[in-house]
Amino acid sequence: MKVKQARFVLSAVRHQDLVLDSRPQIAFVGRSNVGKSSLLNRLVGRKALAKISSSPGKTRAVNYFDIDSSFYFVDLPGFGYAKAAKTERQAWADLMDTYFRTTQPPPRVIQLVDAKVGATPLDVQAIEYLRAQGCEPKVVATKIDRVPRSKRQGQLNSISQTLSLSDANVPTPCSSKSGEGVKEIWKGIYAFLRESAEMVN
Repeated sequence: MKVKQARFVLSAVRHQDLVLDSRPQIAFVGRSNVGKSSLLNRLVGRKALAKISSSPGKTRAVNYFDIDSSFYFVDLPGFGYAKAAKTERQAWADLMDTYFRTTQPPPRVIQLVDAKVGATPLDVQAIEYLRAQGCEPKVVATKIDRVPRSKRQGQLNSISQTLSLSDANVPTPCSSKSGEGVKEIWKGIYAFLRESAEMVN
């Protein structure tokens, strides 16, 4: 997809800051340092739409990006950042709960998993949380360029098994560096947007 306009809208740190208009939202979630910002930039063809930090856990708010005035990309807070205080982690959890409870139509969630590291217990906790919200996320295996080709299928199979994914929801291998998997991710986004439009009509 050729994105004509992509702009940062706001960072929501309080419940009342959340964007509640009727435009579809594609939310990206993943363990800290999994490469969310890099993927967002690659998807829209921008170098610095989403800020990339060398410090894990930099995303501490719900960040909204307007895409062609039609829908939003939403960068959700990274999880698993041990240096955050317990009260801060609880505040993040409360914000996430409110986001999933109030966003209508329900967002399409893309969960990122580091292809080289594999699915960790934190990734399992995240997908179990999302399923509890009535959401089955699309799983994307990031940084696939760091995995030797001879080991890629094994890593993808391991992620599927660990996260209890169905055969219809196998992980999409992706590399923000090479662009591998970007077209496939956009195909899924297109399908979601079509479904959202049909629901409105």
